[in-house]
Amino acid sequence: MSATGSAAAPAGWRIWVSAARPRTLPAAVAPVLVGSAMAAHDRRFDPAAAAICLGFALLVQIGTNFANDYYDFVHGADTEARVGPRRAVASGLVKPSTMRAAMAAVFLAAFALGLGLIHWGGPWMLAIGIASILSGIAYTGGPWPLGYHGFGDVFVFVFFGLVAVTATYFVQAGRVSLHALLAGVPMGLLAANILVVNNYRDAETDAAAGKRTLVVRFGRSFARAQFGISLALALLVPLAFGASGYGPWCLLPLVSAPVGFSLMRRLKQGRTPAELVALLGSTGRFIALYAALFAAGVLL
Repeated sequence: MSATGSAAAPAGWRIWVSAARPRTLPAAVAPVLVGSAMAAHDRRFDPAAAAICLGFALLVQIGTNFANDYYDFVHGADTEARVGPRRAVASGLVKPSTMRAAMAAVFLAAFALGLGLIHWGGPWMLAIGIASILSGIAYTGGPWPLGYHGFGDVFVFVFFGLVAVTATYFVQAGRVSLHALLAGVPMGLLAANILVVNNYRDAETDAAAGKRTLVVRFGRSFARAQFGISLALALLVPLAFGASGYGPWCLLPLVSAPVGFSLMRRLKQGRTPAELVALLGSTGRFIALYAALFAAGVLL
């Protein structure tokens, strides 16, 4: 039902907060935290550069979520049959043209903010910023949407893991290290797990709309295996840091293992949309927990 036809329509600011999808935002914060901790470990931490990286990451994440809201409506993926939280455009709360304008405004703000990183990272930052924004749009928009062809997980792993951590480290340390690249691996894997839960919940409606996510292509058993393998690999990375001389404190993320395994059980046992919506939030909080422990371990 549209906003004009519902007496219970939420306030305007609540609509936009929901469209920004707060449950996904830890995926933007976590890699910046880890990249900055790596820079601090090397005594190269720069609070101004780190703050700009954080703002850019959050804006790109929100812009991508707005783009997803708009383009999924255009492609017919968000309908009344959808079982997850209602989307702003599909539910009639926001006009498509308004969401498209908001998407453009947020990405423009991200670009403008990201220009400040050229001071630290040179022209490479311009290239990374443009690629990040274009990929955020191409995730569900453009002539060949990545998310509709099963490449959404790769996009998330690369840009919310490898790129986000190494770029954050680079603008502060002035170089890219193998350890910074390795630190991006668990961030990318755990961010992709947020997408796995989302697509797991939406498998039937995505299939009906022709959105061929990995869950649609290979089934929910595959999705559960992907979730578990990603979690296991993320928990192995601290062991690699420990073996390379970072000391026992870098094993701190292993404390989060019981929480991660409980998420696996909830994914397997989840039956209702409400359970999977709650799991999506828990998976977002897990990457924040892991990142905080990883950063603390690196600093200690």
